[in-house]
Amino acid sequence: MSIKVFYDEVSFRLKGWRKIKRIIEKVIGESNKISGDLSFIITNDEKVLDINIKFLSHNYYTDVIAFDYSSGNHINGEIYISIDTVSENALKYQVSLNEEVNRVIIHGVLHLLGMDDKTENQRKRMKKHEDFWLGKMEL
Repeated sequence: MSIKVFYDEVSFRLKGWRKIKRIIEKVIGESNKISGDLSFIITNDEKVLDINIKFLSHNYYTDVIAFDYSSGNHINGEIYISIDTVSENALKYQVSLNEEVNRVIIHGVLHLLGMDDKTENQRKRMKKHEDFWLGKMEL
C-alpha cells in the first residue's frame, strides 16, 4: 500500500499529510475496502483542464478528477487536484485553503469508492460524507 502526494509545478504544499493519510485509510476501511496505491497530484487549472478534455471530453475547469484503477477490494487510483480552482472555491465558501484541499482529497477517495455526484441527491450524500470525515480530521 502506498499513498503519495506529488506537486506538479505549484508552490502549494499540504499541511498535516500524515493525518490526511490516516483519514484516507479510515475512509477506505469504513467501506470494507483495502488501501492500495493512491497518488494525489496537486497541479494547476491548465493541467487539470487538459486531462478533463483528453480523458473525459469535458471542456471546463474542475477542482478534482479521479481515475479509478481499483481491483476487487483494493482501492487504487490517481486523483488530480487543481490548486487554482480549489483556491477559488475556498474563497467562495469562506473556508481555509487547507480545508478545501482536504475536502477534495476526501471527495476523490469517495469517487474511488463508487460514490457519484451527478444528481442533487448524490451531491448531498457526498457532501454529508465529506463533512463527516473533515470533522474527524479536526480531532
